[in-house]
Amino acid sequence: QVQLIESGGGLVQAGASLRLSCEASGGTFSNTAMGWFRQAPGKEREFVAAISWSGGTTYYADSVNGRFTVTRENAKNTVFLQMSSLKPEDTAVYYCAARRFLSSNSYSIQGLYDYWGQGTPVTVSS
Repeated sequence: QVQLIESGGGLVQAGASLRLSCEASGGTFSNTAMGWFRQAPGKEREFVAAISWSGGTTYYADSVNGRFTVTRENAKNTVFLQMSSLKPEDTAVYYCAARRFLSSNSYSIQGLYDYWGQGTPVTVSS
């Protein structure tokens, strides 16, 4: 069955950079948008970034815009989240998600995604 597996999380200091990866397997991912979400302790899961199948369309939450970059390498069924200038408020478990034929104006709506990874924790110390 379809699986999404995140990796790359860890403990870093404020101002550092970190790259997360999400490898998809067990399905066909053509025309599939992929998104990144995060959930901090005691808080609701929130949208971070998303990218279209072609990579031509990306969308970011205001809180990370200019600091995070989402890319994908379709030959490896992998999406990346490059994070820079990390802040303590970026501390959360980061999840990737996928859905075929998702319109760009719906990228931030987590209920529309069909598949989810198990998450990878990111901790940013001050």
